Amino acid sequence: MRISWISRVLSWIAAALVGGVYGIAGTIGHSLMWGPVPVGLIIGAIACAAILIAIRALTHDRGATLAAGLGMIATLVVISGVGPGGSVVVEDTLSGRIWTYVVAGFVLLAVAWPSFSRVPARRQASAVEPPEEAPLITSVPLHSAVRGSESSHEP
Repeated sequence: MRISWISRVLSWIAAALVGGVYGIAGTIGHSLMWGPVPVGLIIGAIACAAILIAIRALTHDRGATLAAGLGMIATLVVISGVGPGGSVVVEDTLSGRIWTYVVAGFVLLAVAWPSFSRVPARRQASAVEPPEEAPLITSVPLHSAVRGSESSHEP
Protein backbone atom coordinates (compact mmCIF):
# COMPACT_ATOMS: atom_id res chain seq x y z
CA MET A 1 0.00 0.00 0.00
CA ARG A 2 1.44 3.36 -1.04
CA ILE A 3 1.06 6.39 1.15
CA SER A 4 -0.15 9.49 -0.63
CA TRP A 5 2.07 12.56 -0.65
CA ILE A 6 -0.56 14.51 1.31
CA SER A 7 -0.42 11.98 4.15
CA ARG A 8 3.35 12.05 4.12
CA VAL A 9 3.53 15.87 4.26
CA LEU A 10 0.94 15.98 7.06
CA SER A 11 2.91 13.38 9.03
CA TRP A 12 6.06 15.50 8.61
CA ILE A 13 4.22 18.59 9.89
CA ALA A 14 2.87 16.63 12.87
CA ALA A 15 6.33 15.23 13.60
CA ALA A 16 7.86 18.73 13.44
CA LEU A 17 5.26 20.01 15.91
CA VAL A 18 5.85 17.10 18.29
CA GLY A 19 9.61 17.59 18.01
CA GLY A 20 9.12 21.30 18.71
CA VAL A 21 7.15 20.55 21.87
CA TYR A 22 9.83 18.18 23.12
CA GLY A 23 12.49 20.69 22.17
CA ILE A 24 10.77 23.43 24.16
CA ALA A 25 10.29 21.21 27.20
CA GLY A 26 13.86 19.95 27.14
CA THR A 27 15.35 23.38 26.53
CA ILE A 28 13.44 24.95 29.39
CA GLY A 29 14.10 22.08 31.79
CA HIS A 30 17.71 21.26 30.88
CA SER A 31 19.17 23.53 33.54
CA LEU A 32 17.43 21.81 36.50
CA MET A 33 20.03 20.55 38.96
CA TRP A 34 19.57 18.44 42.08
CA GLY A 35 22.82 19.06 43.83
CA PRO A 36 25.59 18.08 41.41
CA VAL A 37 23.24 15.93 39.26
CA PRO A 38 21.92 17.59 36.06
CA VAL A 39 18.47 16.00 36.28
CA GLY A 40 16.89 18.30 33.70
CA LEU A 41 19.60 17.54 31.16
CA ILE A 42 19.27 13.79 31.69
CA ILE A 43 15.47 13.70 31.54
CA GLY A 44 15.33 16.08 28.58
CA ALA A 45 17.89 14.03 26.66
CA ILE A 46 16.06 10.77 27.37
CA ALA A 47 12.72 12.30 26.32
CA CYS A 48 14.08 13.76 23.07
CA ALA A 49 15.90 10.55 22.18
CA ALA A 50 12.80 8.50 22.97
CA ILE A 51 10.49 10.55 20.74
CA LEU A 52 12.99 10.42 17.86
CA ILE A 53 13.31 6.64 18.21
CA ALA A 54 9.54 6.24 18.46
CA ILE A 55 8.88 8.31 15.35
CA ARG A 56 11.54 6.43 13.39
CA ALA A 57 10.30 3.03 14.57
CA LEU A 58 6.60 3.71 14.03
CA THR A 59 6.73 5.52 10.71
CA HIS A 60 9.82 3.86 9.14
CA ASP A 61 10.37 7.26 7.56
CA ARG A 62 13.59 9.24 7.80
CA GLY A 63 11.69 12.33 6.65
CA ALA A 64 9.38 12.27 9.67
CA THR A 65 12.33 11.72 11.99
CA LEU A 66 14.21 14.59 10.36
CA ALA A 67 11.15 16.83 10.67
CA ALA A 68 10.87 16.06 14.40
CA GLY A 69 14.59 16.71 14.83
CA LEU A 70 14.41 19.98 12.95
CA GLY A 71 11.47 20.99 15.16
CA MET A 72 13.60 20.28 18.23
CA ILE A 73 16.60 22.17 16.92
CA ALA A 74 14.49 25.10 15.68
CA THR A 75 12.84 25.60 19.06
CA LEU A 76 16.21 25.28 20.79
CA VAL A 77 17.71 27.97 18.55
CA VAL A 78 14.72 30.31 18.88
CA ILE A 79 14.46 29.95 22.64
CA SER A 80 18.19 30.09 23.32
CA GLY A 81 18.52 33.68 22.15
CA VAL A 82 18.23 36.70 24.40
CA GLY A 83 14.57 37.46 25.05
CA PRO A 84 12.94 40.91 24.83
CA GLY A 85 13.38 41.42 28.57
CA GLY A 86 17.02 40.38 28.44
CA SER A 87 16.39 36.88 29.82
CA VAL A 88 18.31 33.89 28.48
CA VAL A 89 16.93 30.35 28.65
CA VAL A 90 20.08 28.56 27.47
CA GLU A 91 23.00 30.15 29.21
CA ASP A 92 26.53 29.93 27.89
CA THR A 93 27.51 27.28 30.42
CA LEU A 94 28.69 23.69 30.18
CA SER A 95 25.13 22.48 30.66
CA GLY A 96 23.82 24.71 27.87
CA ARG A 97 26.51 23.62 25.45
CA ILE A 98 26.01 19.96 26.28
CA TRP A 99 22.27 20.33 25.73
CA THR A 100 22.78 21.92 22.31
CA TYR A 101 25.16 19.20 21.14
CA VAL A 102 23.16 16.34 22.63
CA VAL A 103 20.00 17.33 20.77
CA ALA A 104 21.85 17.75 17.48
CA GLY A 105 23.68 14.46 18.00
CA PHE A 106 20.47 12.55 18.74
CA VAL A 107 18.81 13.96 15.62
CA LEU A 108 21.81 13.01 13.50
CA LEU A 109 21.95 9.53 14.98
CA ALA A 110 18.22 8.86 14.61
CA VAL A 111 18.10 10.02 11.00
CA ALA A 112 21.33 8.29 9.95
CA TRP A 113 20.54 4.96 11.64
CA PRO A 114 20.30 2.22 8.98
CA SER A 115 16.94 0.75 8.14
CA PHE A 116 17.07 -2.95 8.94
CA SER A 117 13.62 -3.63 7.49
CA ARG A 118 14.97 -3.24 3.95
CA VAL A 119 18.01 -5.47 4.42
CA PRO A 120 17.30 -8.97 3.10
CA ALA A 121 17.34 -11.63 5.77
CA ARG A 122 20.11 -14.17 5.55
CA ARG A 123 19.15 -17.81 5.54
CA GLN A 124 20.63 -19.70 8.41
CA ALA A 125 22.38 -22.98 7.67
CA SER A 126 20.32 -25.75 9.19
CA ALA A 127 21.88 -28.07 11.72
CA VAL A 128 20.21 -31.06 10.05
CA GLU A 129 21.94 -32.25 6.94
CA PRO A 130 19.81 -32.55 3.81
CA PRO A 131 18.56 -36.06 3.02
CA GLU A 132 20.69 -38.12 0.69
CA GLU A 133 19.43 -38.59 -2.83
CA ALA A 134 17.87 -41.96 -3.65
CA PRO A 135 20.01 -44.16 -5.89
CA LEU A 136 19.09 -44.25 -9.56
CA ILE A 137 17.17 -47.32 -10.68
CA THR A 138 19.03 -48.83 -13.60
CA SER A 139 17.09 -52.14 -13.88
CA VAL A 140 13.74 -53.46 -12.82
CA PRO A 141 13.99 -56.65 -10.76
CA LEU A 142 11.54 -59.42 -11.49
CA HIS A 143 9.14 -60.22 -8.75
CA SER A 144 9.35 -63.73 -7.30
CA ALA A 145 5.64 -64.41 -7.81
CA VAL A 146 6.01 -63.62 -11.47
CA ARG A 147 8.95 -66.03 -11.76
CA GLY A 148 7.04 -68.78 -9.97
CA SER A 149 4.08 -68.50 -12.32
CA GLU A 150 6.40 -68.68 -15.32
CA SER A 151 8.06 -71.87 -14.05
CA SER A 152 4.72 -73.67 -13.41
CA HIS A 153 3.83 -73.51 -17.10
CA GLU A 154 6.89 -75.39 -18.17
CA PRO A 155 6.48 -79.21 -18.66
